[in-house]
Amino acid sequence: MIIEILWIVFFVGLAIQLFYILILFGRLSFFHRPNPGPDSSEKEGVTVLIAAHNERTNLKKLIPILFEQDYPNFEVMVINDRSYDGTKRILEKLMEVYPKLRTVTVDYTPSHVTSKKYAMTLGIKVAKNDVLLLTDADCWPVSEKWISLMTAPVRTGGKIFSLGFSQYDSKGGFLNKWIQFETLWTGIQYISFALWNAPFMGVGRNLCYRRSFFMDKKAFKGLWQIECGDDDLFVNLYANGKNTAVVVNPESITLSEPKTTWKTYFSQKKRHFHAGKYYKGKNKLKVGWYAFSHLIFWISGISLLIFLGINKQWEHLLLVLGIIVVRSILITTVFRSARKKLEGKVQVFWSAFFDLVYIGYFWVLGAFGYKSRKVKWK
Repeated sequence: MIIEILWIVFFVGLAIQLFYILILFGRLSFFHRPNPGPDSSEKEGVTVLIAAHNERTNLKKLIPILFEQDYPNFEVMVINDRSYDGTKRILEKLMEVYPKLRTVTVDYTPSHVTSKKYAMTLGIKVAKNDVLLLTDADCWPVSEKWISLMTAPVRTGGKIFSLGFSQYDSKGGFLNKWIQFETLWTGIQYISFALWNAPFMGVGRNLCYRRSFFMDKKAFKGLWQIECGDDDLFVNLYANGKNTAVVVNPESITLSEPKTTWKTYFSQKKRHFHAGKYYKGKNKLKVGWYAFSHLIFWISGISLLIFLGINKQWEHLLLVLGIIVVRSILITTVFRSARKKLEGKVQVFWSAFFDLVYIGYFWVLGAFGYKSRKVKWK
């Protein structure tokens, strides 16, 4: 009886996995063509928005890079959120060099709101342009076409949201490889669903939307008390198939400084998973069905291999092993193709091995972050 149940669970998990891998994620990996180069239409004004708390060193690096962008009409707005590391002084010096750099200083956060959302709201209110392009202080665009590419769907395509991809810089080592794998995997998921007209999140390291829409929705109404989620929860709340586009082009991405210790990485991911509890129910299911089928596929598959091996049922064992190998080849192919389209690279960081490790990561760290009562931005 147990062996029959294992076979049923194995093939049910396999069927759901193949649907996600070939149909949903295949939309990005196999069929979607990268967005074209920068458009030549009229250039609507853009405000690049950055919330910064004690980011003096990163801002010294980032601001000059931003003003190398090949776009004629933009400003950079830095919200200096309660910094005490000399951020204000360095911004004053940079404004002497770059006249289109503007700053807003936040000295305190009211008790009824969360710090980053409050800072973002103040910056957005005084932004000069309706098109907002968000990134973080420890990020940087990989090309001078970033503004043009990322804002095109909003400026010329009639969209409210434009979702981009942001990877972490390559530093070497096991932790860094895992971070790049997990970041790519997250990108594959939210970009693939958006391509199927079912967006459910975006990342604030590379996200564009209209200021007027933000103000019409009364900023972060309904989200003020949630410490995280100024990016993914805002997109989750308002993005849909009609008002959202994705930008898939290696020149449109940003890179970020990766965490260098497991402790700081787990703290970051705890915050990300914490935001997931506030997603709409249908959006939780989008990720949940894949994660559940992934879990039962591997548990039942490994159990079958052990049982069949003990009972020396070699033909059936080879069948299960062959299915596992074929699925691993398919998931590796998806990763290779997606990374080439998103980043212009094909190396996929031990994807078959990390695919198995992902089970523990999602169900253990995910549960911990989901149930946590309090997280911090900075």
